[in-house]
Amino acid sequence: MALAREERAEFLAEPHVAAFSVDGGEGRAPVSVPIWYQYEDDGTVWILIVRDSRKDRLIRAAGRFTLLADRLEPTIRYVSVEGPVIGSEPATIEQLREISARYLPAEKVDEYVDFAWKNHGEQVVVRMRPERWLSSDLGTV
Repeated sequence: MALAREERAEFLAEPHVAAFSVDGGEGRAPVSVPIWYQYEDDGTVWILIVRDSRKDRLIRAAGRFTLLADRLEPTIRYVSVEGPVIGSEPATIEQLREISARYLPAEKVDEYVDFAWKNHGEQVVVRMRPERWLSSDLGTV
């Protein structure tokens, strides 16, 4: 059964690791990898990626991407969003901290942020406005 708009938003607001997909370019399958994301109250989704990485180049070329978040308990449920990139800007350490705090235990955030800021290279925030939604709650197993 498809989820109502409010249920989809509530689900994406939870800290699921999403499957990120973007067109892989001519003669290539889509790139699909796990990724952390942030969901904002206005429906915008954003991700942090390394500047000039393959993901960054492919997003710039395609101008859009897909995220799929799912879970298995207490019911099998998923939400997939696809849409255009509406903005990209250099990431701040505050944004890295925000997204890290969404996924990591509080006592691990500072250590991870310090490591990532120093070692992952320059990062960018890429914002997407969902245009197409797929969702379902398949019930219990």
